Amino acid sequence: MSSVEKFYDQDPLVEWERLERHKVEFQMTMRALTEFLPPAPARLADIGGGPGRYAIELAGRGYQVTLLDLSNGILALAKQKAAKAGVNLEGCVHANALDLSIFPETSFDSVLLLGPLYHLHKLEERRIALQQACRLLRSGGLVFASFITRFASFRDAAVHGYSYVLDDPAYSEKLYATGNHDNGIGFTDAYFVHPDEVTPLGESAGFTTLRLMGCEGILAGHEEYVNSLTTEAHALWLDFNYRFALEPCLLGSSDHLLYIGRKEL
Repeated sequence: MSSVEKFYDQDPLVEWERLERHKVEFQMTMRALTEFLPPAPARLADIGGGPGRYAIELAGRGYQVTLLDLSNGILALAKQKAAKAGVNLEGCVHANALDLSIFPETSFDSVLLLGPLYHLHKLEERRIALQQACRLLRSGGLVFASFITRFASFRDAAVHGYSYVLDDPAYSEKLYATGNHDNGIGFTDAYFVHPDEVTPLGESAGFTTLRLMGCEGILAGHEEYVNSLTTEAHALWLDFNYRFALEPCLLGSSDHLLYIGRKEL
C-alpha cells in the first residue's frame, strides 16, 4: 500500500469535509463542469474522485458516473454517501490512475481527473495519467484535470503555521524549485505544479486545450465572508470570481487549477 493510499484510508471523512469548508473550490469547479460537460446521461469516469463529492452531484443530475479511487476506505464512504443521497453510481472501483486497463478504449464521454495529479512527482507519471484518461475517452471527449499550485503550500503554511518555511529553509527552497512535497507535514506526498507547466502537459498527452482556470479565483484562503452571504449575494460574488478565475495573471493566486482538454481523434 502506498503512502498516499494510507493517508486517505486513515480518515476518509477528511476529504469529504474539506469541500464543505472550501465551498468555492467545489462551486467553481461545478460551474466549469456544467458549462463544458455534454448533456446527461453521458458516461463519466471520476478517476481519483475520493469520497464522491462530484460523482454524487453529477449522478444526481442524471449522468452515468463510475467512481475510481486508490483508497478502499474512501470508496466505502462514497457508497454510503451515494446511498444517503439516493443516487446510483455505475461503479465504485479500486484503481490506480496510472493503469486503467480494466476499461476498454473509448468507454466514456468525459473523464474527471480531480485528484491523482496532486500525488505524482514525476513528469512522465503525470503524462501517463493523462494519457490513460485520454485512452478512455471517445473522440471529442473531454478531460477535466486539477492540479495544486506551487504557491498553495506556502499560503497554507502561512495560515496554519507549518514550521518548515522557517525551520528548514533548504526544504522550502527545494519545494519552491521542484514542487515535490515529501516531508509528511500537513499533507501526504504531493506535487505542486507551476501554472506554466499545465497546458504543455495536457497537450503532450494528446489533448487540445479548451481552458485553464483557477478553481478558487481570487478567493483562495479568503472565502469565509463570501460563504456567509445570502444566496443572491453569494451567487453574484461567484459570478465575478468565475471571471477572475480565467485571468492568466491570477492563476497562481488559486490553490487549485483546472485544465479542460478535448480528445480530437
